[in-house]
Amino acid sequence: PDDHWSHSQSPSILESENSLDLLDIMGNLSYDDSNVTSLDYNAAPCHNQYCPLFQRVAPTFLAVTCAAATVGTGALLVALAKRPHAWGWPQSRALVAQLAVGMGLFAALLPPVAVGIRQGWWLGTGLCRLTYLLWHWSLFTQGLLVGSSSCSTAWCRWDPRSRRLAVAVWVGALLLATPAALASGTVAAPETSCIRRSVDILSPAYLLHLALCLCLFLLLPVVLLAATLAMPRLRVGWEAGVGVSWLFFGLWVPYGVGLAVDFLLHTQLLQPTCGTFEHFDYVLGLSEGLGVLHCCLGPAALLAAQLC
Repeated sequence: PDDHWSHSQSPSILESENSLDLLDIMGNLSYDDSNVTSLDYNAAPCHNQYCPLFQRVAPTFLAVTCAAATVGTGALLVALAKRPHAWGWPQSRALVAQLAVGMGLFAALLPPVAVGIRQGWWLGTGLCRLTYLLWHWSLFTQGLLVGSSSCSTAWCRWDPRSRRLAVAVWVGALLLATPAALASGTVAAPETSCIRRSVDILSPAYLLHLALCLCLFLLLPVVLLAATLAMPRLRVGWEAGVGVSWLFFGLWVPYGVGLAVDFLLHTQLLQPTCGTFEHFDYVLGLSEGLGVLHCCLGPAALLAAQLC
């Protein structure tokens, strides 16, 4: 299953030889026939049963989210086509169209991920990496689009300036997503799984990927919020409705925090406890699930802003 849905190959997921897991750090592991990991921590076994729950719930959640995102994105594209003059800066037609494409790309990847979680990933390592490349390409593109709309009037009209910016955003986001593909891969369990981190936690590819995710999900919204509060000119754009597109950051910030804590636990900069071992997977999985909802809530929010 998805690595961060399952907390970096959490207890019920087998690992590749090169992967570094929280379990490797904590040590004293034993496995029983029920595929539940026990950890003798302070003489009290710690049990993490996140993966069985994840494998039951995640496919249905992703399927429902994909269906809702498809309907919402379709309605948004129809509104863009039928009412081309109803969109004004900062919710400009050019910006909204690109956000719709980004959300549509993200939603299109949910079915293969759901099938891979339910039945095992049989599409191979190359398609696994391609999936995560496109997954993060859509996320970085949307983040850069929202960021550029918050501090610039470039999207007011579709002219050579905005076209150059669009090319820069999409190409730049693809480059930023490349480390995600390099860090992902497949592992052989009873059935093959496509995971987001199949390399060591300190490998250059994963460290670069982690740094870019933290910049997108945490640093960028903080910088933009500070700039907006400090500059009256940017607050005008906020009042005009740019806050609607900030829904993207609001949904993904908790996941960014979860990634940071996950790294600190793996590197023992934070000392894990039995409670952390048992419950952190659920926190990280729920935070990513919240972020995934952006592809169905985003179109609804943009349509609501246009109607108002």
